[in-house]
Amino acid sequence: MKVGIPKETVTGEGRVATTPDIVKRLCAKGFEVCVERGAGRKAAYANAAYTEAGATMVDAATALAADVVLMVRAPDAGQIAALGKGAVLLALLDPWGGGEGFDLLAKQGVSAFALELIPRISRAQSMDALSSQSNIAGYRAVIEASARYASFFPMMMTAAGAARPAKVIVLGAGVAGLQAIATARRLGAEVESFDVRPEVKEQIESLGAKFIELDIGETASGEGGYAKELSEEAKERQQQALTEYLGTANIVVSTALIPGRPAPVLITEDALKGMAEGTVVVDMAAANGGNCPLTKADKVSTKHGVTLVGYTNFPSMVAGDASAFYGRNLFNLLNLMVEEVEGEEAGLGFKDFSEDEVTAASLVTHKGEVLYPPKKA
Repeated sequence: MKVGIPKETVTGEGRVATTPDIVKRLCAKGFEVCVERGAGRKAAYANAAYTEAGATMVDAATALAADVVLMVRAPDAGQIAALGKGAVLLALLDPWGGGEGFDLLAKQGVSAFALELIPRISRAQSMDALSSQSNIAGYRAVIEASARYASFFPMMMTAAGAARPAKVIVLGAGVAGLQAIATARRLGAEVESFDVRPEVKEQIESLGAKFIELDIGETASGEGGYAKELSEEAKERQQQALTEYLGTANIVVSTALIPGRPAPVLITEDALKGMAEGTVVVDMAAANGGNCPLTKADKVSTKHGVTLVGYTNFPSMVAGDASAFYGRNLFNLLNLMVEEVEGEEAGLGFKDFSEDEVTAASLVTHKGEVLYPPKKA
């Protein structure tokens, strides 16, 4: 069975779906691996490293024609047309906005798996690419904030005087938010965090941060560890309460997202007006409209003296380790999907994708049909 790794073509994407270390594991499993030349260059993985690991370096067409194609981002129309009928595709496919891409994949006869839909259950943790990349994003967002903040993060005592530690407020305590808290604490900042799910208070406090308790009249604990959408009344109360509180921050890292919906507005223009000049806001929800409506996706702007950072692909800024983590996620998922076949066609073969809850949940196109979103009975 041949595994192909094409070069990512999305502008600004530096990750690659498989690293040389993962190539070794794939080859040991019995896969034949072909990697498009230059696929790992932006993540600092040279062609020679892949060759030494057992891969064959090929052109884009050959990589895309493999039995299994591993990618970071969804393929474009031209890449989809190059996929073989019956091929298996594993990638971050944006299932909430897949639209025409899913139709094209189904028409091409591709069995496509969206990594975003891996269920958050214990046995699937090693395959959960959304969590692994969010973890990296939370770290990199704080590094970005520290680079743009004009003062120190930790308390500094010198002969020339003392500097108070920065106050960092993290909005949202999911995977990205918790890593942002941990990173800011390691850098010496005072950290507080708000989340609409009260059950995360213990996790926040275990990292040395203070849990911000706001009375908004309801909680938003959803399925799979995600938050659900608040009522309009609760949203308004939340915005009003946060507007006053955020004025005490030097840095705000905002991570609040609801799968399949626009990002909730947490940082209003009035909140920006109440912040001190030089405050830095890193809006990690910028790709989904932003937790601050004034954030510009993939831009850094200044409003009312506040720096708004709207980068949408923080993992790509740490492309080497992000690729390594993502590659392990893909290997573990692929390992779940195949089995040894005996007889005349001895080798690796695919299991029935519908028989395992992990593959069944993440399969979005199969046998010419679009399976996501699921059709209502």
